[in-house]
Amino acid sequence: MDLTNLKNIVLRGRSIRLEPLEESHVEALAEASAADPSLYQWTPVPQGREAAAKYVATALEWRAAGTAIPFAIIRARDGVVIGSTRLYDLEEWDWPAGHPRYGRGLPDVSQIGYTWFARSAIQTGANTEAKFLMLRHSFEAWDVLRVCLHTDSRNARSRVAIERIGGKFEGIIRAHKLGSDFAVRDSVRYSIIASEWPAVKQRLISLMDRSPERLQSGRASVQV
Repeated sequence: MDLTNLKNIVLRGRSIRLEPLEESHVEALAEASAADPSLYQWTPVPQGREAAAKYVATALEWRAAGTAIPFAIIRARDGVVIGSTRLYDLEEWDWPAGHPRYGRGLPDVSQIGYTWFARSAIQTGANTEAKFLMLRHSFEAWDVLRVCLHTDSRNARSRVAIERIGGKFEGIIRAHKLGSDFAVRDSVRYSIIASEWPAVKQRLISLMDRSPERLQSGRASVQV
């Protein structure tokens, strides 16, 4: 799929914005991940400048191939990079000519993942808002049919977070991929489909509305 018209997407929220990941973010990403490496037991997060440069280069290769749109997560109040995420596994299905979805040039399904945050952004509402921005764009701008989310089966915190925002458990994919600790990883699969989006959207708005002060303050605790 040609991402020429999609790759410059900027998603703006109340306290964060998601802007296209670029080589210029390498130093800031390395700094963001350095504060507390213990956070990233189950998530592939670059440690150090060399790893961050490789991380960005791989993400940009995926973008060039038309399979992903990677973002840097920016705190709106001061412009600090607080993490990264991406929309990926973008698929445009082979609809027959004459079908309403034929030739749209947009994804029919997508996946959210590779999401991580600096310690300073944990439990500030940034994760909830980032998911909201990407889900809203997927369902309302692209009119996708499904958004998937996967997490390591050992990552209890991530599973709770996905279920909290309305992800529906589909099952466990055994021996799915190499884990961040280089163990063979089982992945838990969740999804949200188009008919569920209105309810999920209202739930996310409610969650964001509950803690406006925390969204502004950047206080740290445990990620939700």
